[in-house]
Amino acid sequence: MSITWYVLVSAIVFCIGAGGILVRRSPVVILLCLELMLNAGNLALVAFSRAHGNQQGQIFALIVMVVAACEVAVGLGLIVAIYRKRMPIDVDELRELQG
Repeated sequence: MSITWYVLVSAIVFCIGAGGILVRRSPVVILLCLELMLNAGNLALVAFSRAHGNQQGQIFALIVMVVAACEVAVGLGLIVAIYRKRMPIDVDELRELQG
């Protein structure tokens, strides 16, 4: 299979994720769309590393997955904390963090 198909699938998944971030206002959906964008980048990294015959892209994709897992854990923790305080969970209203 040619690398162009992998890059095309990666671009489509990235555009779906970017569209979801721009359209939706729910923090959980935004986190999911951000994960789609990161996984699209991972797919492109793995495809290019396989095409060039080295392992550097696959190692970097693994590091991106670890960072994405940490981001989800922190993001979901913040969403649960905000929900417990009965604050509105709307991204437009949460632009400024107040102490």
